[in-house]
Amino acid sequence: MLLWSGGKDAMLAHDVIHSQSPRRIGALLTTVTEEKNRVTMHGTPRALVEQQADALGLPLHIMQVPPQPPNDVYEARLEAALRPLLDTGFSTVVAGDLFLDDVRAYREEALESLGASALFPLWERDTTWLAQHFLARGYRAVVTAVDTAQLDTSFLGRTYDNTFLKDLPDEIDPCGEEGAFHTFVTDGPPFGRPVPVKKEDRETQGRIRTVRLTPKRQESQ
Repeated sequence: MLLWSGGKDAMLAHDVIHSQSPRRIGALLTTVTEEKNRVTMHGTPRALVEQQADALGLPLHIMQVPPQPPNDVYEARLEAALRPLLDTGFSTVVAGDLFLDDVRAYREEALESLGASALFPLWERDTTWLAQHFLARGYRAVVTAVDTAQLDTSFLGRTYDNTFLKDLPDEIDPCGEEGAFHTFVTDGPPFGRPVPVKKEDRETQGRIRTVRLTPKRQESQ
């Protein structure tokens, strides 16, 4: 099972698993906030993540949490979301984390307590290579959120492409490590169809500036 944010790191984890190992992703798990029903940190509406899962041909499981939940609440919700899958034979949870040791340790401990193991296929990989691999493989994504303490809001809503990477300040990681920006994947090799989006109003919560995405109707051929 893959922890699915709808962004490029989760998509890269899926890509690496399917291209570099005999394992296969069998389900997606997305965490959304109770109040707004949007992906935590990314701000992506649940409906768009559901469209991604449908395009990928994978079942999607939703875990709802309050904004900034304490660890005990998060862990209880995680167990409730994972238990039905663990009971049907799933045993490994894949995460797209790259570098944060404390996040990895927390995930491992929480999952091991439930009888599951954690797998980090992107761990400590070169982020410049990952960014280029993402684009070379034909994935497409839009920047959904930026941390205004790290990155100018002019990057918000842009297509994640070579021009975007070229324009990033030197100190900003091309994969957005340290939370500089987040993305939503709209197309790629495993997608049965694209997931086009419209960019609506911009919203600010603390340092995080997000663009509200909505589904875009595809033109008939």
